[in-house]
Amino acid sequence: WEGTAARMVDAQAPGLAARVRELAAVPASGDGWPSRMLAECALLHTLAQGFLHLDGLPEPLAATVRSRVGLTTDTAELLATGEPVRDDWLILAQRDADDGRLTTRRVWLHGRNTGRMALLLSYGAAGRAPELSLPVGLSLDADLVYYPAARPLRAALATRHAPPRAAAGPPPGTDVATALARYGDALRDDPWLDAWPVVLDDVIPAPDAELGWQLADARTESALPVDPRCADRTGLWQLAAVSGGEPVTVFGDCGHAGFTPLTTWAPEAVPL
Repeated sequence: WEGTAARMVDAQAPGLAARVRELAAVPASGDGWPSRMLAECALLHTLAQGFLHLDGLPEPLAATVRSRVGLTTDTAELLATGEPVRDDWLILAQRDADDGRLTTRRVWLHGRNTGRMALLLSYGAAGRAPELSLPVGLSLDADLVYYPAARPLRAALATRHAPPRAAAGPPPGTDVATALARYGDALRDDPWLDAWPVVLDDVIPAPDAELGWQLADARTESALPVDPRCADRTGLWQLAAVSGGEPVTVFGDCGHAGFTPLTTWAPEAVPL
């Protein structure tokens, strides 16, 4: 896998390289790994076929394929030519990931007026935090420009019209069924999408010895499983402590592997 990934890097396709590297860990992922391997290989095949037939795709989908392969859009050009979206952006979550070569910071935002989600990415050298830092729970009056995609999410921060200020609370949330439907709608536009950001309200975190952690909808009999990769994070117990068995509002990523909680409110924002 590493040899194939290295060839993808040489071909200026770092997105493909990252997906190939992830395949190396699939055989050690537990029971049912051949099915997961087949699914990932099928997604890679679909992506490769899409790239080979870019000229026949609608431009938004073609932009998504180029992004998934790893072809970058120049941020300066995007800011100069893209259409800005001004809103009062609530800073929902911030998380860093370090792969030994690069530190990647993800910042999730929600527009109070447009209702749109946005994801800001910034990078720093390994072991060093990126310069962009937006404290969770604050609100920012600013322009964002979305990168082209079939389902735009990633954006670049343009003009800031005022300093960040304290927010008035969480954004409006939704129930489990609607959260799943939103992920399904996004997946229809981008079949390589792992998860979509959503805000759940009136859910109760519930650990279960057999089923693992779940977020139970207090209004229905539905529950959303928590991504098993989060099982050893102290943030889940922190979320349970904030809840105290009562319904809470939680922001996170909803995807095929489950839900990844990132922030709750008590009533101020609490990063998990």
